[in-house]
This record gives sequence, C-alpha cells and structure tokens, in this order.
Amino acid sequence: MPKYIDIHCHVNFKAFQEDGEAVIKRALGEDTWLINIGSQDTTSSRAIEIAHRYPEGVYACIGLHPIHLEESYHDPEEVSGPGFTSRAEVFDHEKYLAMARDSKVVAIGECGLDYFHFNEASAQKQKEVFTEQVKIANEAGKPLMIHVRNNYENLSTPAGATPQEGNLNAYSDVVQILKEHKNAGGVVHCFEGDWSDAEEFLALDFFISFSGNITYKPRKNKRNCNFPEIIKKIPLDRILTDTDSPYLAPVPYRGERNEPVYVREIVKKIAEIKGLPEPEVATQIVANARRLFKI
Repeated sequence: MPKYIDIHCHVNFKAFQEDGEAVIKRALGEDTWLINIGSQDTTSSRAIEIAHRYPEGVYACIGLHPIHLEESYHDPEEVSGPGFTSRAEVFDHEKYLAMARDSKVVAIGECGLDYFHFNEASAQKQKEVFTEQVKIANEAGKPLMIHVRNNYENLSTPAGATPQEGNLNAYSDVVQILKEHKNAGGVVHCFEGDWSDAEEFLALDFFISFSGNITYKPRKNKRNCNFPEIIKKIPLDRILTDTDSPYLAPVPYRGERNEPVYVREIVKKIAEIKGLPEPEVATQIVANARRLFKI
C-alpha cells in the first residue's frame, strides 16, 4: 500500500509532454500512487495508454469535461496555472463506454457542471452530457469523478443562503441530476462548496476530495469555501486528496507547475486542520481511495 495517493491529476496533459514519465517515476519513487484524468477523448485515451505502462500505482479515469463542450479561453488566474483554449467536442457515448470498460480505468470523468462562464444554453448542454456520463458509469459499474465549479461573483445569494429557483449553483444542479438518475457513487474533486453542498454529497454516499487551494489564504471579495470548518466536519473515512496537476500547486509550491508528489502537502494540511497525526490521515485517505476505486 502506498503512503499517499493523488486521485486526480493530469500528467497526460501537454504541460508534462517533455517530462511526464519522470514526474510519474518521481511520484512512485516517493510512495505516491496517482490517477490520470481525461478531460476529452484525446486526453482520456492518453491516460489509458500511460496507465498500461505501469503494473501498479498508475490508473486512468476517462470522461468529457464540461468546458470542452464549446471552445473558450481560460486564463491563468481562472485556472491557477497555464492558460489554455478548450477544444469543443461532441460527446460520443459509445466511444467513452468502450474506454470505460478498459481494465486500467477506475472511474468516469472528469464530468459535471462548470458555471464559471455561465449561460443558459451552455448549462443545459452540460447537464445533458453529464447525465450521459452518469449512465456510462452505471453501465461500466465504475464511480464518478465529478468536477463542479461556480463563479461566486455571479451568485445573487449571500453565503449560506438557499439559492432561488433557476440559481447558478452548479453544486445544487449536480446533486439534482444524481438524485434523478441511479449512479454508481464517486467523488467530488477539488471541493470548494459550502457545508450544505458537502452534506448533500455525503448523503449520496460520495467522497469529498480536497486540492492545493486548502493551503491558500482566503480570497477577498469573493464567496470562499470555509475549508477548515468543512474539513473538520467531514469524517476522515470520506475524505480524498487530489492535486489537479498541473494546476493549483499547494503552498509552498504555489506559482509553480503542480505535480502528483505534492499531494503530501494537502494531506499535511488536512491533518493540521483535524488535529490528527499526519501518518494516520495519510493511511486512511489511501484506504478510502482503494475502497472507492477498487485498486
């Protein structure tokens, strides 16, 4: 059993084109397992290809990210990493189902809803494609790797308030879809909702995963997740960790390209918040991941 596990990274992305193998070997050398996450068809197939090079410790997750349903630019400040233009892709159910059945694929995603650049037409398309991927998870018998993001400056309701009908809260909309469709369970990665959002996912038997942003100072003038409060409340056996590499590098590496081995800093922060020994937290998180992904 490894010491750490990064359940959501993108060493299959162009940011690691020159040294991806070295990054993976560095992680494995420091007793850290990882799951490479696809965001569209090309990166999903690349995640599978990479996983098959390693007999243990490297796995794949395949899916279509909501931002890849249309072409749009995402600047460095928005993604906490190198900016990029998303390529529009038409979802192909059969193609993704075939990839989902690969032995190295341990989850479906990342899929979900992203309301950072919100418009009604985009939101509706995202909901339809997310629903299709929930169906694929059920057909393949594998958990979901969910991406959820709001633009809190667009939310009209204050922190802690109940959003009105027709709200812009992607967390609420994801939960609604999961309630309407049978699902195989899963994890919400890089969680940054409020406690009521976390409670909804926990009630659905989902895990909550935290990323490097739990090590950052709270942002001013934005509705921001109260990470200490939420992490204290969530049972340790429902917590996972992810780097979202190459994005969201944790302190003390903030501003650098992130990589899986830095997941230890996230574990360290969770242990600090919970007031528990770091080895105990690390061991439980690995056990959680192995239970969810059957690895």
